[in-house]
Amino acid sequence: MNQAVLNSMSEAEQQLLAETSKQALVDLDEEELLALHARIRETRAKYVTIYRRNARGHVVKRGGRGFSYPKNQRDRAKAEVFETALASVSKAVAKQASEAAAELKASRLEAAKPKGSGPAMTTAAAEVPEPTKARRATAKKTTGGVKKDAASSAAGRKRQAKRDAR
Repeated sequence: MNQAVLNSMSEAEQQLLAETSKQALVDLDEEELLALHARIRETRAKYVTIYRRNARGHVVKRGGRGFSYPKNQRDRAKAEVFETALASVSKAVAKQASEAAAELKASRLEAAKPKGSGPAMTTAAAEVPEPTKARRATAKKTTGGVKKDAASSAAGRKRQAKRDAR
């Protein structure tokens, strides 16, 4: 990150960026990460909006986008800094969500395991039937009647034959 851009930020913005460091993100739970993600997204959107609004005004004054590009660099740089911060928080949120999903899956699998130790449970578990090879069911596309389907199919063939004859 550009040090000049960081120095030009307000105290609140610098504090918000400090919350996105790797060490700070490790200590946050999923809800806190989502709240931080929303705050950073709002700040990024703010600077993107400011940049676009100012750029639009400079284009008219300077006579083209190329001439107005260097004039609005600070807001563009701030938006980029917050975009980078948003990406790191998004990765942390994804990691937390993945871990939570894995824990939930493990707990559900554990809850689904049979709990009994009686003879009926052990023999039933031991005698799991081998899956049979079933025929794959074919999907039937129907509108409600065989005659109607046949007429529709014939009309389609007729239209295609007409196109092919051109």
